Amino acid sequence: MSFRENLREAIDFFGLGQKELAYKANISLRNIENYLRENAAIPSADKAVQIAQVLGVTVEYLVTGVETPAKSSVHEDDNELQQLVKSLKKLPKAKRRIVMKNALNLCEILKET
Repeated sequence: MSFRENLREAIDFFGLGQKELAYKANISLRNIENYLRENAAIPSADKAVQIAQVLGVTVEYLVTGVETPAKSSVHEDDNELQQLVKSLKKLPKAKRRIVMKNALNLCEILKET
């Protein structure tokens, strides 16, 4: 898949709007829209890193569609996270967005404590 398709998939998976992604990545909405257009160019490395960080994926995933496993051994938490992601992918889009927004809000609350 292309950068555009991988970006679209990640945005949809996490239930972010283009405007929200642009704000969180500190990139103009126009640039985000351009990255999602047919025949769009891949963003510069620094912009791709900013987008990947907001989406919680790697730049490699955005470019290739393949997520490279971490070099460290797989932990029990990693397996649970993988199972959670699989379960989320099975949910209808609207319900997945609700779960993801609540999970992201919870992560922000936990960071503050």
